[in-house]
Amino acid sequence: MTKGKKALIAVISVIMALVLIGCFVTVVCGIFDMTLSEKYDFIEYDGSKGGDRIHFLNVGNSDAILLESKGRFALVDCGEDTDNPRGFENLELEGYEDFVVDYLNEFCADEDGEIYLDFIIGTHAHSDHLGGFDTVLSQDNVHLGRAYLKRYHEDRIKKSEVENWDNLEVYNQTVDAINAQGAELIQDLEDVSFTFGNYKITIYNGQEAEEGEKVGENENSLAVLVEKDGYKVMLSGDLNNFDGDEDRVAPLVGKVNVLKLGHHGYMGSSTLGYVNTLKPDLAVQTCGDPANYSVKFSVTIINRAPIYSTGKLNGIILDITDVEDVKLYKNIVI
Repeated sequence: MTKGKKALIAVISVIMALVLIGCFVTVVCGIFDMTLSEKYDFIEYDGSKGGDRIHFLNVGNSDAILLESKGRFALVDCGEDTDNPRGFENLELEGYEDFVVDYLNEFCADEDGEIYLDFIIGTHAHSDHLGGFDTVLSQDNVHLGRAYLKRYHEDRIKKSEVENWDNLEVYNQTVDAINAQGAELIQDLEDVSFTFGNYKITIYNGQEAEEGEKVGENENSLAVLVEKDGYKVMLSGDLNNFDGDEDRVAPLVGKVNVLKLGHHGYMGSSTLGYVNTLKPDLAVQTCGDPANYSVKFSVTIINRAPIYSTGKLNGIILDITDVEDVKLYKNIVI
């Protein structure tokens, strides 16, 4: 047998071994998923309102999270929009801005139909996170107090992303909408922490990429910790570990009760070290697709925490009014 044939056989053997390992991991993850999914009881939404709640809206493969406490409201991200200002084929996506508006009218409007948002947080300049803000903030009955939004530096973003995504456009639309509201725009986001109703809110990964760096916008994503009476919910945005952000943030946060998976459960986020440090009891995935097997491995196999999808459950409301008796609602119909 020639050396070339031996090398080819070796390569094929390695590929087959990797495929078998991948299949094995996928099967094992699936078994753990099915077993762990029954760990928590979800209540069919009963129409009740009020209390201290975190609403994970079903906005496809995007993020829109409503915070509610003591009759006050705030939004972390606002879902994908229908805008496609540069006409990119990859951005011909279903928009959810009208759904978010309807949701706010259902859950946040006072007796006069007015909606007051204490604040909004835009985790980063991707349309599946900022996209709906301009529509929501343009509503006559919506009133905004302040906004937390990291500055967007296009000269510090990787060329492929600049050329194929509408980051700058969606960022500018969001800033213009905030300014049109006359709301305070806060962009220096290092070491930011404040109270909101019964919650303590802490923003992580607030530092900006240094001049001369070229990063993906996900590396700029904020993460938001919501705490109440020792109960901790980590909203990871699209935080990833390509530049070590998860390794840096995780020890500052420590153990959490609920983890909103970074980047919708895709590969590169919710890495093993991050999840091992946060040790969530359960995870929420803002997506209808299955989480990547590497994420399932970290969350379900190693940490024995079930992953629940907003897409599969048609939204999730986490009710922490009583942290000793936390409730989970599904099938949110408006």
